Amino acid sequence: MSALLKFRRLARVQKLFTPAAVRSVSDAAKYPKITTHYTICPREKDERWKEVDMERFVDEVDIVIVGGGPGGMSAAIRAKQLAAEQGKEIRVCVVEKAAEVGGHILSGAVVDPVSLNELFPDWKEMGAPLNTPVAKDKFSFLTETGRLPIPIFKGWPMDNHGNYVVRLGHLVKWLGEQAEALGVEIYPGCAASEVLFHEDGSVKGVATNDVGIAKDGSPKDTFARGMELHAKTTIFAEGCRGHLSKQIMQQFNLNEGSQPQTYGIGLKEIWEIQPEKHQPGLVEHTIGWPLDKFTYGGSFLYHLNEPTPTVAVGFVVGLDYQNPWLSPFQEFQRFKTHPLVRGTFEGGTRIAYGARAINEGGLQSLPSKLTFPGGCLIGCSAGFLNVPKIKGSHYAMKSGMLAAESVLESIMGESQETAGYTPKSYPDKIKNSFIWSDLNKIRNVRPCFHNPLGLYGGLVLSGFSIFMGGREPWTLKHAGPDNESLKPASQCQQIVYPKPDNKISFDLLSSVALTGTNHEGDQPAHLTLKNDCIPVDHNLALYEGPEQRFCPAGVYEYVPNDEGGNMKLQINAQNCIHCKTCDIKDPKQNINWVVPEGGGGPAYNGM
Repeated sequence: MSALLKFRRLARVQKLFTPAAVRSVSDAAKYPKITTHYTICPREKDERWKEVDMERFVDEVDIVIVGGGPGGMSAAIRAKQLAAEQGKEIRVCVVEKAAEVGGHILSGAVVDPVSLNELFPDWKEMGAPLNTPVAKDKFSFLTETGRLPIPIFKGWPMDNHGNYVVRLGHLVKWLGEQAEALGVEIYPGCAASEVLFHEDGSVKGVATNDVGIAKDGSPKDTFARGMELHAKTTIFAEGCRGHLSKQIMQQFNLNEGSQPQTYGIGLKEIWEIQPEKHQPGLVEHTIGWPLDKFTYGGSFLYHLNEPTPTVAVGFVVGLDYQNPWLSPFQEFQRFKTHPLVRGTFEGGTRIAYGARAINEGGLQSLPSKLTFPGGCLIGCSAGFLNVPKIKGSHYAMKSGMLAAESVLESIMGESQETAGYTPKSYPDKIKNSFIWSDLNKIRNVRPCFHNPLGLYGGLVLSGFSIFMGGREPWTLKHAGPDNESLKPASQCQQIVYPKPDNKISFDLLSSVALTGTNHEGDQPAHLTLKNDCIPVDHNLALYEGPEQRFCPAGVYEYVPNDEGGNMKLQINAQNCIHCKTCDIKDPKQNINWVVPEGGGGPAYNGM
């Protein structure tokens, strides 16, 4: 980088952090307008919208569930089951942004069937797609060239005895079929874009997204308003970092007294490998290489029992990493080239790719309040995930079932203080369930890795915590929000990644092509910026544009803005695979993910 360019970037940073925080019009004019979405640029102030009919169609139901994943579907099913047991008729509606149920579910998971056993005791006879019981577990520490086995003791979080390797999207699709058979109304391709409130402040329901908006934010001739779904109770089951759940947490101060949530990004591929290498039911996990000792993460490899020899391979990187040069995608690709790993994939074919953020905060980062006037949070929307197990689907299902039980209690007779019905017993039901006891046992595992010895100290300390089963009389704290963990690029070693060989490792854009992601091109970018100047003035100046590397889909790139060497951020929103990493890791929390028109996004379709 030239000395002149470094000087310009430093000047921008100094100006950004002067006491007069408001940028002048002349400063802002140096940068092209990026964000045109109405959540940042209100339509009420836009002349182009003055004559547009903004009236919405309204439908009223008893329960609205936002998100058709394992938690949302389980909540819907349980609500209908309980109503039938009581001889009552209720309307339960699920809104799901994917074009079909299960379409946005990143598959290839190991599932504990404990919640499914309760929801449908005869699920095997019903044909639930759990076809691969875990047959063998392996856990290893990888060095650059070798592998050190780590023992797995019975009953410890890494023990997968009794679990199943599944395509989670297939299971969710099956749950959707059971829900519809019970009378649940499911609206796929309808993304909830707005929370609605009663006059007393309680939640009234949600509105689905508008369609027919041009890229510049103006209405097209095809503009159509979304619809309003009013409910007695609204259950938010959006998954990790749900954009409406985030709003609800802020609106009702649900996180007061809790530690900041910390996250990881999980990247995954599906491969068809050579038959002689296929071992259905084999589950492998590793830690160590290629990550340095101060970066939390590891890999998984699951062999599924499919008509073709199929495996799911993935890599998780904690988003509290410090080096802005790190690329989770490139670390994943590099992992597959390990001499004791690449043999599995040689001669095979990669057939799918995807990525998704996951909660890692555990018990300490759960909202202090799981309910609010008019609804509640379930599953990964609340943060229910067991980090050492890398499992949360059974918690999502169980929390959804408990929420349904509490909601039925509230709408069938409990006195209410607000227009929106609050499932008052839900928090106590969670605390008396295996969700709470499990998370309490492993509450110190993730924070153990914040120590002067990094991974090595973390292995010792977390091993002790697991051995104690949560009985230690202390609860460790996390290091802080993930977006505050990056060090300036000048203080970190630049990471030079090897070029892909297109056999085992691949480039980013060819990987995105395998996600099936699709967004209408002529619509406002759903990756919105609160301030269009911050990417260049702050992220590029201090961190060399980390969004170019932490995004696993090539959404963000810095391109020349003029002939003078100035740069601008370009957002390739059509590439987005809805992982939510940018919403989490952006240093100034300037990026906000909102739902795109028509839901859009990846088409994993049970990947």
